[in-house]
Amino acid sequence: MTSSRTDRARALRRSSGSAEERVWSAVRGGRIDGYKFRRQHPVGSYFADFACDPLRLIIEIDGGVHRLDEVAARDLERQQALEALGWTVIRVTNDQVYEAPERLIEAVRLHVQRLHG
Repeated sequence: MTSSRTDRARALRRSSGSAEERVWSAVRGGRIDGYKFRRQHPVGSYFADFACDPLRLIIEIDGGVHRLDEVAARDLERQQALEALGWTVIRVTNDQVYEAPERLIEAVRLHVQRLHG
Protein backbone atom coordinates (compact mmCIF):
# COMPACT_ATOMS: atom_id res chain seq x y z
CA MET A 1 0.00 0.00 0.00
CA THR A 2 1.35 3.42 -0.93
CA SER A 3 1.15 6.48 1.26
CA SER A 4 -0.81 9.58 0.36
CA ARG A 5 2.52 11.48 0.04
CA THR A 6 3.73 8.95 -2.53
CA ASP A 7 0.44 9.21 -4.41
CA ARG A 8 0.69 13.02 -4.33
CA ALA A 9 4.28 12.95 -5.65
CA ARG A 10 3.23 10.64 -8.49
CA ALA A 11 0.33 12.92 -9.41
CA LEU A 12 2.64 15.94 -9.45
CA ARG A 13 5.10 14.12 -11.72
CA ARG A 14 2.31 13.20 -14.15
CA SER A 15 1.12 16.81 -14.35
CA SER A 16 4.52 18.43 -14.86
CA GLY A 17 4.95 21.04 -17.57
CA SER A 18 7.36 21.11 -20.46
CA ALA A 19 9.91 23.26 -18.57
CA GLU A 20 10.01 20.65 -15.80
CA GLU A 21 10.43 17.91 -18.40
CA ARG A 22 13.40 19.78 -19.87
CA VAL A 23 15.03 20.15 -16.46
CA TRP A 24 14.36 16.49 -15.67
CA SER A 25 16.09 15.40 -18.87
CA ALA A 26 19.12 17.53 -17.86
CA VAL A 27 19.44 16.31 -14.25
CA ARG A 28 18.10 12.74 -14.20
CA GLY A 29 20.29 9.71 -13.74
CA GLY A 30 23.31 11.60 -12.45
CA ARG A 31 23.81 13.63 -15.62
CA ILE A 32 25.33 16.49 -13.66
CA ASP A 33 28.63 15.14 -12.38
CA GLY A 34 27.02 11.95 -11.08
CA TYR A 35 24.59 13.66 -8.70
CA LYS A 36 21.14 12.12 -8.87
CA PHE A 37 18.01 14.21 -8.50
CA ARG A 38 14.49 13.12 -7.69
CA ARG A 39 11.32 14.68 -9.08
CA GLN A 40 8.59 15.92 -6.76
CA HIS A 41 10.60 14.76 -3.77
CA PRO A 42 9.05 15.27 -0.32
CA VAL A 43 11.09 17.62 1.86
CA GLY A 44 9.49 18.48 5.17
CA SER A 45 5.85 19.25 4.45
CA TYR A 46 6.59 20.28 0.86
CA PHE A 47 7.30 18.62 -2.48
CA ALA A 48 10.40 19.94 -4.21
CA ASP A 49 10.28 20.05 -8.01
CA PHE A 50 13.76 18.48 -8.03
CA ALA A 51 15.94 17.51 -5.08
CA CYS A 52 19.39 16.02 -4.63
CA ASP A 53 19.75 14.56 -1.13
CA PRO A 54 23.58 14.35 -1.00
CA LEU A 55 23.85 18.01 -2.02
CA ARG A 56 20.85 19.14 0.05
CA LEU A 57 19.89 21.05 -3.09
CA ILE A 58 16.43 21.83 -4.43
CA ILE A 59 15.60 23.18 -7.87
CA GLU A 60 12.25 24.96 -8.18
CA ILE A 61 10.79 25.82 -11.57
CA ASP A 62 8.51 28.89 -11.52
CA GLY A 63 5.86 29.39 -14.18
CA GLY A 64 4.01 32.62 -14.87
CA VAL A 65 1.68 32.24 -11.88
CA HIS A 66 4.69 32.71 -9.58
CA ARG A 67 4.81 36.38 -10.64
CA LEU A 68 1.60 37.05 -8.70
CA ASP A 69 2.30 38.77 -5.38
CA GLU A 70 0.43 36.22 -3.24
CA VAL A 71 2.13 33.28 -4.96
CA ALA A 72 5.55 34.93 -4.67
CA ALA A 73 4.92 35.49 -0.94
CA ARG A 74 4.06 31.79 -0.47
CA ASP A 75 7.16 30.83 -2.50
CA LEU A 76 9.35 32.92 -0.20
CA GLU A 77 7.78 31.40 2.90
CA ARG A 78 8.24 27.91 1.48
CA GLN A 79 11.86 28.61 0.50
CA GLN A 80 12.65 29.91 3.99
CA ALA A 81 11.12 26.77 5.52
CA LEU A 82 13.19 24.53 3.23
CA GLU A 83 16.36 26.49 3.98
CA ALA A 84 15.62 26.17 7.71
CA LEU A 85 15.74 22.39 7.14
CA GLY A 86 19.27 22.76 5.74
CA TRP A 87 18.50 22.81 2.03
CA THR A 88 19.65 25.29 -0.61
CA VAL A 89 17.00 26.34 -3.13
CA ILE A 90 17.75 27.37 -6.70
CA ARG A 91 14.75 29.04 -8.35
CA VAL A 92 14.51 29.36 -12.13
CA THR A 93 11.67 30.55 -14.32
CA ASN A 94 10.22 28.63 -17.24
CA ASP A 95 11.71 31.29 -19.52
CA GLN A 96 15.19 30.73 -18.07
CA VAL A 97 14.85 26.98 -18.63
CA TYR A 98 14.04 27.56 -22.30
CA GLU A 99 16.44 30.42 -23.00
CA ALA A 100 19.57 29.33 -21.12
CA PRO A 101 19.32 25.82 -19.64
CA GLU A 102 23.10 25.69 -19.24
CA ARG A 103 22.85 28.33 -16.50
CA LEU A 104 20.94 25.90 -14.30
CA ILE A 105 23.66 23.28 -14.72
CA GLU A 106 26.27 25.94 -13.91
CA ALA A 107 24.33 26.89 -10.76
CA VAL A 108 24.30 23.26 -9.60
CA ARG A 109 28.04 22.95 -10.22
CA LEU A 110 28.68 26.20 -8.36
CA HIS A 111 26.74 24.81 -5.40
CA VAL A 112 28.90 21.66 -5.47
CA GLN A 113 32.04 23.82 -5.51
CA ARG A 114 30.83 25.77 -2.47
CA LEU A 115 30.17 22.53 -0.61
CA HIS A 116 33.50 20.92 -1.43
CA GLY A 117 35.69 23.73 -1.66
